[in-house]
Amino acid sequence: MSSSHMKRLTMPRSWPLTRKTDIWVQKPNPGGHSDEMCMPLGVILRDVLDLAHNLREAKRMLATRQVLVDGRIETDLGRGVGLMDVLTVGEDSFRCILDVNGKLRYRSISDKAAASKLCRVMGKSTITDGKTQIHLHDGRNILVSDAKLYDSGDTLVISLPDQSVAGHHPFSKGATAYLTGGSHIGITAKVVSRD
Repeated sequence: MSSSHMKRLTMPRSWPLTRKTDIWVQKPNPGGHSDEMCMPLGVILRDVLDLAHNLREAKRMLATRQVLVDGRIETDLGRGVGLMDVLTVGEDSFRCILDVNGKLRYRSISDKAAASKLCRVMGKSTITDGKTQIHLHDGRNILVSDAKLYDSGDTLVISLPDQSVAGHHPFSKGATAYLTGGSHIGITAKVVSRD
């Protein structure tokens, strides 16, 4: 049986929390993001955004149904909010990104920017009836009619809260790329060539 908490000394390096102030930290529930690329909602509200003094206050905030993740009401403290997710608390909206040190940051965004989300295509597969399913980086699976339009590495613009595809950016020469790993993490660059 897995645990709902972990020691702060062993938490992922991408979490922007101090390691020696407390012993324990809440662990994110299983979901679309890996533990390294997301943080639990309760920890974000308490430790990162400083909107609650403790998890009890954070739980009360969720009970008011004013907290949304990707345009949907969220009531679970352990829900992982990960890379490119949109977190809305009342009138304020935040997007999860990586900074140049590889730490998860929740940056304030406008209402217009909160109406969409970027998702990377991780792969595609054929399911029954010959339909094609696109697999995205945050655990989503989307059915599409024309599979030849999409390749691994492409980016889809997902409109929120209806979760439909609003745009497509192919991974090709001249495209803008946001680096999520390596020594240049958190930097935006132009694609010069694709091997």
